[in-house]
Amino acid sequence: MLEIKNIVKQYANHRALDDVSTRVEQGSIFGLLGPNGAGKTSLIRIINQITAPDGGAVYFDGERLNPNHISRIGYLPEERGLYKKMEIGEQMLYLAQLKGLSKSDATDRIKHWFEKMEMQSWWHKKVEDLSKGMQQKVQFVATVVHQPDLIILDEPFTGFDPVNVNIIKEEILALNRNGATIIFSTHRMESVEELCDSIVLINKSKKILDGKVKEIRNTYRTNTYRVEYLHQEETLSDVEGLFTIVGQETTADHTTLTLQIADGKTINDVLVHLIPLVHIHELKEVVPSIHDIFVQQVTAKTKTTINETLS
Repeated sequence: MLEIKNIVKQYANHRALDDVSTRVEQGSIFGLLGPNGAGKTSLIRIINQITAPDGGAVYFDGERLNPNHISRIGYLPEERGLYKKMEIGEQMLYLAQLKGLSKSDATDRIKHWFEKMEMQSWWHKKVEDLSKGMQQKVQFVATVVHQPDLIILDEPFTGFDPVNVNIIKEEILALNRNGATIIFSTHRMESVEELCDSIVLINKSKKILDGKVKEIRNTYRTNTYRVEYLHQEETLSDVEGLFTIVGQETTADHTTLTLQIADGKTINDVLVHLIPLVHIHELKEVVPSIHDIFVQQVTAKTKTTINETLS
């Protein structure tokens, strides 16, 4: 649905995006990740045509991005933009009509969403009279009420308690099942693992990696396993050429070892060694999480930058 090609964005002496390219597939939930200042918001603003790139181009359904696409996009900004002294119902009607809905269609859809989100009594309330979490609900409805094909959510869970986080997650998944493509920018890595099909990671204006979440995690596998076994007199230690113990946890009944298996060896080779020695209760491969990969890549990039500066 969205193809981002060689985007460059320059602000005075600061380059916010440096030759960034990625692709958002139709019907996917796509994670836009990066630390603060990485360039995520700059890219989101370009997709929303709030600002223009200084180089490169964005394509929407094969067409170069243009003002006709604005009505097909819903945008939930990190910094919310509701009118605090305006009645919520009136405000929702105004925002929905800006996206091309007639007043009658807008009214029907808003009432549907208000009922769905248990907001029926809010029509004549003002935004300033609501809690932060309630304001977030209003902003979410304003983002999706016109049934956009592409929904961009920048830190959508900010201000929500755990119950409302789950409600919004379910609504995001339902919108996606109904055909919406979603770009999801967040610092909550557990939400990325739970919701996203694919991601791109940007750091210091450059793309570090992108691809499908499962494929990225598999790429960073390190042949590491957790082995839990019942307490016995046998004490396990490193076996040269087979495995190295890189972590150990002990409870009243069990010991859990984290093993780094040597190159060229498999977990089956390790089991042949362990089975005569201990009673194994559980065996599980340790696959790096998106959080682990995020930290590893950002830290590595920072160290590289420091070394280049010092050299």
